[in-house]
Amino acid sequence: MKTSNPVLSRFGQAAGHERAAGYAQPGPYGQPGYPQQYQPHPQYATGQAYPVTPVTEAPMTLDDVVVKTVTMLAILGGAAAATWILVPDQLLGAAWLGGAVIGLVLGLIISFSRVANPALVVAYSIIEGVFVGAVSKTFESFYDGIVLQAVVGTFGVFFVMTMLYRARVIRATPKFAKVMVAIMGGLFATMLINLVLSLFGVNTHLRDGSGLAIVFSLVCIVVASLSFVLNFANIEEGVRAGVPQRYAWTAAFGIVVGLVWLYLEVLRLLSYLQGDD
Repeated sequence: MKTSNPVLSRFGQAAGHERAAGYAQPGPYGQPGYPQQYQPHPQYATGQAYPVTPVTEAPMTLDDVVVKTVTMLAILGGAAAATWILVPDQLLGAAWLGGAVIGLVLGLIISFSRVANPALVVAYSIIEGVFVGAVSKTFESFYDGIVLQAVVGTFGVFFVMTMLYRARVIRATPKFAKVMVAIMGGLFATMLINLVLSLFGVNTHLRDGSGLAIVFSLVCIVVASLSFVLNFANIEEGVRAGVPQRYAWTAAFGIVVGLVWLYLEVLRLLSYLQGDD
């Protein structure tokens, strides 16, 4: 299963490498797949593996992903709170722009690097926290209470998507994945073109609070929400394939990127709906 998230799409490649290393098939009684150096001992009726040589790294589990995701969110939230409290209003623009640019660079490095790097992921969490904190404080200065509403809305949507996925109400079928990849690619291209045009003073009305802007934000929120289905499917594939534990940082990074995107879109939509009130 492929995803438009370049971070989580590497699970497919990682799974392939781990299959070559002997992690592909699940062990007896639902245990993670055995490395090549592990073979079940014929005298063990319980099906436990007999270690011929030591395993260099444990396979990733869902708990690993949850712990790393919570860790990243805690770091990001702490950095956002520190930015909110410590950065004066006159410097919010610089923090906003600097956090966006540096966060983008770090995000691209993490997304396309071939190894999971916890130090880079933590650094990204801090920088993204600065960006989110600056954006949030700016919006809050215009719309009282909007940040709390956006946070509740974001995690509410994430919780609903998690429940729907666990209940298999929404499945990451190949057709679903292809459609999502195409839609997300089109959305990102549209946003990039809109940004470039805005630099030359051209208003496409996609981000100005108009009716078209509200519809565009709603579309972005729906697509961002559905993208979690692809993320969950890729994480399940990684766990099933027994990819190394370090990829839990990669999975957590992908989830956090999706949450930040969803939060920003919810924040923007709420600002449109509140208008000048």
